[in-house]
Amino acid sequence: MAVSEKHEGFTAEEREAMKDRAKEVKSARRARSGAKANTEPEVLAKIAEMDDADRILAEKIHRIIRAVAPDLQPKLWYGMPAYARNGKIVCHFQCAAKFRTKYATLGFSDQAALDDGTMWPTAFALTKLSAADEERVADLVRRAVG
Repeated sequence: MAVSEKHEGFTAEEREAMKDRAKEVKSARRARSGAKANTEPEVLAKIAEMDDADRILAEKIHRIIRAVAPDLQPKLWYGMPAYARNGKIVCHFQCAAKFRTKYATLGFSDQAALDDGTMWPTAFALTKLSAADEERVADLVRRAVG
């Protein structure tokens, strides 16, 4: 690292994601006192705010997950659509615009039953979803929920 380079800590996008997560935790604490909250409208609203390319992908991912794993609860996680079982994130969608990256990703947590030997992918880059890609996503989600 050159002497003139400065490390400024978190990017603005990372700070925003942390603020989103803090709001989500507060909201979840409030919801614990009552019945299980329906958080799907929040997820759909967040998806609707995305730019066209990310929104199209997020809508398809959401439809696939709801169809093949209806027991997963949609919720926001760091301001991104995520899907949880018993309050623990199983998978999530990260739009490309969120952190100004080249592509969106579909990620799986350690709660997903995707273990395969000693090494396996936990995130997949998405630029478009063909019918074959959609079936692959559906298969991954089915495997993830066991």
